[in-house]
Amino acid sequence: MEKSKELIYGLNDRPPLRETVFAALQHLLAIFVAIITPPLIISSALKFDLATTGYLVSMSLFVSGLATLIQCRRFGPIGAGLLCIQGTSFSFISPIIGAGMLGMVNHKMNVELGLSYIFSACLVASVVEMVVSRLLPYTRKIITPLVSGIVVTLIGMCLIKAGISSCGGGQTAIDNHTFGSMRYLGLALLVLVSIIFFNRSSNRFLRMASIVLGLLIGCVAAYALKMIDFSTLKGSGGIIIPTIFKYGFRLDLGAVIGLGLIYLVTAVEAYGDITANSLISGEPVEGPVFLKRAQGGVLADGFNSLLAAVFNSFPNSIFAQNNGMIQLTGVASRYVGYFIAGALVLLGLFPVVGRVFSLIPAPVLGGATLLMFGTVAAAGIRIIASTEITRKAVLVMAISFAMGLSVELVPNILDKMPAMIKTIFSSGITTGGLTAIIANALIRIKE
Repeated sequence: MEKSKELIYGLNDRPPLRETVFAALQHLLAIFVAIITPPLIISSALKFDLATTGYLVSMSLFVSGLATLIQCRRFGPIGAGLLCIQGTSFSFISPIIGAGMLGMVNHKMNVELGLSYIFSACLVASVVEMVVSRLLPYTRKIITPLVSGIVVTLIGMCLIKAGISSCGGGQTAIDNHTFGSMRYLGLALLVLVSIIFFNRSSNRFLRMASIVLGLLIGCVAAYALKMIDFSTLKGSGGIIIPTIFKYGFRLDLGAVIGLGLIYLVTAVEAYGDITANSLISGEPVEGPVFLKRAQGGVLADGFNSLLAAVFNSFPNSIFAQNNGMIQLTGVASRYVGYFIAGALVLLGLFPVVGRVFSLIPAPVLGGATLLMFGTVAAAGIRIIASTEITRKAVLVMAISFAMGLSVELVPNILDKMPAMIKTIFSSGITTGGLTAIIANALIRIKE
């Protein structure tokens, strides 16, 4: 397939060093906050200490670098061989928090216990996505655009709960009875308005950096309000040596099943991202070359999540926003991905990076994530809108949203259920997603 006329550098071109570095920096700007946000949200929800939070942020950066290298370089059958950037996925946050709650002992979080359950479940469940990569043509008949749209919408809707909780001050504020104070809400609103202001700019660099700038403004305001204490960074020098299975291995079947469903949907999303990336990069989007690339990319998506669990990080997925970056820069060269991967690995090895971002106050993070999660829900609605809304589709959506949101809004409805059932269905994403798959398969209506 001929290189797209809009591209300056194609997939296998090698841009000059200066242009390669510049393109890599723009990609990093688009993904950095998205990579570090999931560990910050999960740590806040499960009340992890600053040192643990910093370590999880560092490992997220480190693993994202390894995952990006695997996707861009392609090792044997693993990898798409495209400029595919991988990072920590938002889709898994809700079931991961549910799995982490297994670490609660006498109403107090045992960090090592909680993380051992999380990473063990993430590792085992990642096999689902790797198996799906071999069965892509068949899984797309089960996970239709309607089902994918419902799940993506539920991901955004369910995560808004975590976002608004952070806006109010998070779990710490709940514990000290300051939750929802004007100081916290005002700070979150400042960040939210700042991001919207920069995002609507006609300057593409301001638009790409809108989240970073919004967080920066929020952190400056928080520092002025004495909500950030840099003295806690003492002793953060040196280099982190990644440790395999740092927190041990403890398995819970319910957590595995809940995460397995998200891996199933993530596989279909990864297929869509690879298709879009191939199209933008001027590569085939059908035929044996594309199928090999798509299967390798989805396989890598699952393998990289397994790798993440081994190195004490959360599941990874392909970042769709980088497809837009390829269009903006006109650079589709996968060699740019090597620079991005190297930068992420280096950032992850220095503990001070993780500790600095762990200092971001919950309301500042909440102001940014509230908009990001709303965007995820909007993306799901767009997927649903792209399908024909028949009577069957309305019924599938109705029962899926009803079941998914019910366990989020009234979680104690599951209190009388067996522990495994409670673990599986405590996440609205899992409950609504399973309902969507089953309802879509079983409901038959003659139009």
